[in-house]
Formats: sequence, structure tokens, C-alpha cells
Amino acid sequence: MTHTAPPLNGVDAHRKVPHPTAVVAIGCFCGIVVALTQTMIVPLVPLLPNLLHADASDTSWAVTATLLTAAVMMPISGRLGDMVGKRLMLVLSLASLVTGSVLCALSDSLLPMIVGRALQGVSMGAIALGISIMRDELPADRIGPAVARMSATLGVGGAVGLPVAAIIVEKANWHALFWIAAGLGALCLAAVLLVIPESPVRTPARFDLLGAVGLAAVLVMLLLAISKGGDWGWGDHLTLGLLVGSAVVLVLWGFWELRNAAPLVDLRTSAKPQVLFTNFASIAVGFAMYGMSLMPIQLLLAPSATGYGEGMSLIKAGLVVAPSGLMMYLFSGTGARISAARGPRTSLGFGIVVLALSYVWMLFLHDQWWQVCIASVLLGIGIGIAYAAMPALIMGAVPVTETAAANGLNALMRSVGTSLSAAVVGTVLAHETIDVGGFTFPSEHGFTLAILISLAAAGLALLLCWAIPARAAGPAAVS
Repeated sequence: MTHTAPPLNGVDAHRKVPHPTAVVAIGCFCGIVVALTQTMIVPLVPLLPNLLHADASDTSWAVTATLLTAAVMMPISGRLGDMVGKRLMLVLSLASLVTGSVLCALSDSLLPMIVGRALQGVSMGAIALGISIMRDELPADRIGPAVARMSATLGVGGAVGLPVAAIIVEKANWHALFWIAAGLGALCLAAVLLVIPESPVRTPARFDLLGAVGLAAVLVMLLLAISKGGDWGWGDHLTLGLLVGSAVVLVLWGFWELRNAAPLVDLRTSAKPQVLFTNFASIAVGFAMYGMSLMPIQLLLAPSATGYGEGMSLIKAGLVVAPSGLMMYLFSGTGARISAARGPRTSLGFGIVVLALSYVWMLFLHDQWWQVCIASVLLGIGIGIAYAAMPALIMGAVPVTETAAANGLNALMRSVGTSLSAAVVGTVLAHETIDVGGFTFPSEHGFTLAILISLAAAGLALLLCWAIPARAAGPAAVS
């Protein structure tokens, strides 16, 4: 079923496109599958040294490689989508997911696994591309709710990925996990090729190759230092060198982007208060979100002898926290309605408050599995509402020809926040420990510190939200 697209930047208004429901359904399905691949490896992490016949320090690259390629490709694929076609870049992103998943499924050694996981990370640009396609293709009254749901898939896929992966790993050969990912990716690819049209909105320009290389260098050095600093030592020369190097290259990259007529990232647009403070708030929200992803599982898996643990299996623990993913998706629509009625800044602030309440609850109530479940549900509600507001704020402040690049940059900011959380919260839980039966587990004091740190990140996110202009526009406000 097709409908007539609204006119966009002079494009033929009689161009036939699929029904909006099909565009939204396929986009959200792609987003969930792409996000799922980021967390699907978690149940395998402690098993990888034996499965791949390598040291644990080396097998950790199976996680780090995905983090690095995802961070690098999110803004780059967005910019290329604006230039050469969003559907084309979405197809290439999904093809990378399928290729990487097949390579992992065929792997029994470390190197092909790392390469496959890196290719899976390339696909993360699909979420920002999907948001931009929706803005280009949907009627004005459908954009807000659709973009909200697409944005929420980043959290939904991550929340659902853990229990699903745990069940597959326990009930089948571990390679099946990646064959299933490849199959889901192939379904997404087929649906996009058959149903989604190429967007008529383009930004003719030369690709900023030097800007892309510079940004990649900044991100790789920064995220390597963050993700591996705990293993190398935060005072180690390599860690400090990477942090200093990323800062120096960032300054040089900024000068280049400001002088470039067709930059990879339009820093002048990014400096607008609505964009700047939304991106900063996205880092803080990403930090707070990931803290809740790390703690509940460890609380539930720890034995009762710790004084707080439930001694659950990974599958049961995953099922306890899985409802958060459903809440993210369901309440993304609520976020869109709040944005329509009160503005996306209000929606973002409300979501952050609910997110903070999940940590207040965890601070006092986390001794029973149902208490942890409630905290996880509150997190899902808050993230669903907050993530729905972020692309609305971004698209309300950037030209329609820069939509994909701007959304890619915002997705990158969330990723930086989660990486910082993994480093900080992970370090706290790794150093504040107790010994139970010869095994080491995080102490209750460690969990309290991690909760307070994450709560502080939510508070910072709220302050940054208040700094966004009060009359922040939604996507419909920009032509």
C-alpha cells in the first residue's frame, strides 16, 4: 500500500512511497535488531577465552571492537546518508551486520571474531538513518511518534538482547547466536530493499575524508582509553597518552571542520544551544542508563551469601530486567505526546526525572528480585520518554539536509555516555568487593557508590536539559 508523499524541498509531491505504518514498522524492526547485536555477546564474555583459545584480555576486544566501529560509523554513515542517500547507507549498514554475524558464526578463533564484531558495530548507524528516513517520508503528524519509537529501539534492543542471548547460549551451540543475528539482519535487509524508497532529500557535497579520519582518530583514542583503562591502569603511560592525544587531535579537527566549506560535522549548527545542550544531556543520560544495565544483573546473579544477592541463573536474571525494554518502547509514544503538547524539552526533563527515581528506588530497595524489577521498569519508562525527545530536539534545530548527520552525532553522544559509565561504574564495582566462598563479588558499599554516581549523572542531565532554550522546536518546525 502506498500514499502520496508531502512535498519536500521542491521534490515531486506525487512520488509514491509505502504506507507510513510500513515505514515505521520496518525502521523499528531494523533498530531493535541492530541494537540487539550490541549486547548479544554479554553471556559469552566469560566463556570466550575457552571458546576462542585466547587470553581474557585479548577476547575483550570482541566487545571493544564493536564499541569502536559503532562510535566511528554513526556520524560518518549519517553524513554519507545526507549526501548519497539514506536508504543506500541503511542497506550497506545492514549488509555489514549480516556479513559480520556470519563471520562470527563461522569463527572458532579470535581474529575472525573481532573482525566480525567490528562489522556488526558498523551497523549502528542504521538507527540514525532510520530516524532521518522517517522525517523525510512520513506525514508531519506521524513524524513525532515514529521518531520517538525509532529512537527507543536503541534501548529496547539492548534490554531484550541479554535474556534472549542467554537462552540461546544455554539451549544451543553458541554459534547459533550469530546465525540468528545474521537471519534477522537478512530479514531487515530484504524488507528495506523491497519496501523503503530512497529519500529525495540530499546534500550535494564532497565527502570530508580528512574530517572523517580525524574524528575516527579522536574516538578511537578516547574510547580505547575509557574501555581499556581499567585493564592497563588509569595512570599508565598508554592510557594517559591516548587521552592527551584525543584532546589534541580534537582541537585540530575542530579547526579543520570550521574552515571546511562542507564539513563532516557542522560545528556552527552543533553549537546552537538547542543542539549543544541536547548532545551534552545525551552523554549524561547515556551514562545513567548504562549504570542500570550493569548493576541489576550483578545484584541478581550474586549468591545470597553476599547479603544482597539472589543467586539467579543468567536466564532468570535477564528475564527480571527484560520488562525495561518493553517499557522503553511503550513509553516512547508517551514521550512523543508530551513533546507535542509541552515541547520536547519538557519531555526530556520528565524522562530524566523518572530515570533518577529508578536510582532513588535502588538506593533503598534492592534486596528482592521484584524490587530490582521495579527499578528496571522505572529506568525503561524514563529512557523511553527521554530518548523520544532527543531526536525531536535535534531535528528542530538543524536543516532538513543535515538530519542524518545530526542524529548520528547525537547517537554518538549517547554511546560516549555509555562507554564512560562502563568504565566508571565498572571500575567501582571491580574495586569495592567481598570474598564469598573463594569468589569475588561487588560489595554492597560498591553498589551504593555506583548508584550515587549514576544518580549524579541523572542530576547533571537534568541541569543540562534546563539549559536548552525553553521554546525548543520539534521536527515539524524546521523545513
